Amino acid sequence: MSMTLHSSALSPFGRKVKLALHHLGLMGDVTVVTTDTMNAEDPIRRTNPLGKIPALVLEGGTVVYDSRVILEQLDIAAGGGKILPAEPKARIAALTLQALADGIMDALILTRYEVMFHDEGARSEKWFAHQRGKVERAMAALETAPPALAVHVGTITLACALGYQDIRFEGAWRKSHPSLVAWLEGFVALMPEAWAETTPKT
Repeated sequence: MSMTLHSSALSPFGRKVKLALHHLGLMGDVTVVTTDTMNAEDPIRRTNPLGKIPALVLEGGTVVYDSRVILEQLDIAAGGGKILPAEPKARIAALTLQALADGIMDALILTRYEVMFHDEGARSEKWFAHQRGKVERAMAALETAPPALAVHVGTITLACALGYQDIRFEGAWRKSHPSLVAWLEGFVALMPEAWAETTPKT
């Protein structure tokens, strides 16, 4: 099996896929193509019409996106039930956690885009507050009830959401979320090499 992953080192959604690949023993089957979504000439706009990463090109040319669908594809390729639980209740719980953690990353990225695309005087404090509210409520809920330590689509995504805050927001979340700090340490201990290898060198 041979696949191509369009991603970037700093993308938390790309990191989700890379962690899953490592955990499932599929990283050796993938060529990672560094992608610049802001470059109109980058092949990503032909690979994924939305011009978004990650996008996974399967052997034979089929393209799979976004990260949620890619993780499902990888689970199928690995035999099923590896990172996407087969038991219905556990499956829905993992998918719901994934949705929550994806929402955190979406909100954080949207705040960065506001800075990237608007001059300081044109930025919307109302928009920043709206996105911060999403992150704060989600983080508060997770701090109250961190998920059990395991490796599945939900926990992989949560770890990436926390890691992204370390990389892009100087780990400010750690001061007020000790339970999540401990949870992330436990999760990293489950896959230390994969975590180290997918941490951007910035």
